[in-house]
Amino acid sequence: MRGKADRQAVLFVAAIDLEARVRPDHPLRAIKRMADQDLGKMSRRFDAAYADEGRPGVPPERLIKAMLLQSLYSVRSEAQLVERIDHDLLFRWFLDLRVDEPVFDPTVFSHNRGRLERHGLIGAFFDGTVRRAVAAGLVSPDHFSVDGSLVEAYASVKSFKPRGQDNDKNDPGDSNGFKGRNAEVDFHGQKRSNDTHESTTDPEAKLIRKGDGQPARLAHALHALVENRHGLVLAVEVNSPLDNSEPRTAVSLLDRVRERFKLTPKTVGGDKGYDQGPFLLDLEGREITPHVATKDGPIGGAAGTRYRRANADAIAARRRMRRRERTVGYAVSQRCRKKIEECFGWVKTIGGLARTRLIGHTKTGQQAHVAAAAFNLIRLRSLAAIA
Repeated sequence: MRGKADRQAVLFVAAIDLEARVRPDHPLRAIKRMADQDLGKMSRRFDAAYADEGRPGVPPERLIKAMLLQSLYSVRSEAQLVERIDHDLLFRWFLDLRVDEPVFDPTVFSHNRGRLERHGLIGAFFDGTVRRAVAAGLVSPDHFSVDGSLVEAYASVKSFKPRGQDNDKNDPGDSNGFKGRNAEVDFHGQKRSNDTHESTTDPEAKLIRKGDGQPARLAHALHALVENRHGLVLAVEVNSPLDNSEPRTAVSLLDRVRERFKLTPKTVGGDKGYDQGPFLLDLEGREITPHVATKDGPIGGAAGTRYRRANADAIAARRRMRRRERTVGYAVSQRCRKKIEECFGWVKTIGGLARTRLIGHTKTGQQAHVAAAAFNLIRLRSLAAIA
């Protein structure tokens, strides 16, 4: 007999045990356990971020875990995330929400993003995953790799206009005063530069092309420092892709890891973007051996030139690096350096950073830290399963 759906409202719902609905070997179980433990250690930070009086808000632990779910399951928007939480028992279980408990509004993320940044709560959660890996002996203390990538900004190249230009003057509207959206723009023959133009949607995004023959696009720079044993992310940062950002940010990430986790590597691997004399000298001054790929062609200017005299130390550092390229240790570092590409591949394809959903370095940096934390937790779960 053909069954029919009963659309009559049910007044009484049988008690549903969410714990029993999630299979014992579900991969999210280990991730939830680690996330809950790390967030539990941040209780004092959470207390300092909220007032003692007033209406209770959404627990910050729940917000951070919801953002973690968004990265783990590639949910494209916060509105869709809240909708998914409402009807997905797995998501409710992960967030410790009862079946009959109402879900918070999507605007809660926007309202609390500033608070999370001011008190460094997202960064502290990411650091917790790193400390967990260090305590478990899964982090190589001697060999790191560093690299940078581009994150496409949440802005169209049509928004890249001369600084100070009034958008309303370019669109007078129709006879009724209605102004259309996304009008056709012809950039042919126009000279556009980051010095004279900026995006009206995301002023911190810069127009840049990844390589020769590639189209220019508005983007942010994503930098990561990874250990070479298991490819765990130790530090991330989002900033401008201009102004020689890769070597400068690499030094900042190394300082951060040394200060927070007491880790100073013996070697640091990098691609040709880090082949700069001052950067190599900086690493050598920290007693770190650079394993950086050198650019093709001769090193330094002609003998006796002003450039060569002014940059003698930097030129010497690059020559030492070129000689080091013939060593076995360099070859191993360059082979292990590919692990950082696995991180970038995951945070972009799964974590949602191929194109950011947010505006500005700060908010995009939050998204990057959550995605990197999710990547680390997945790695830690896999390594624990192997052990």
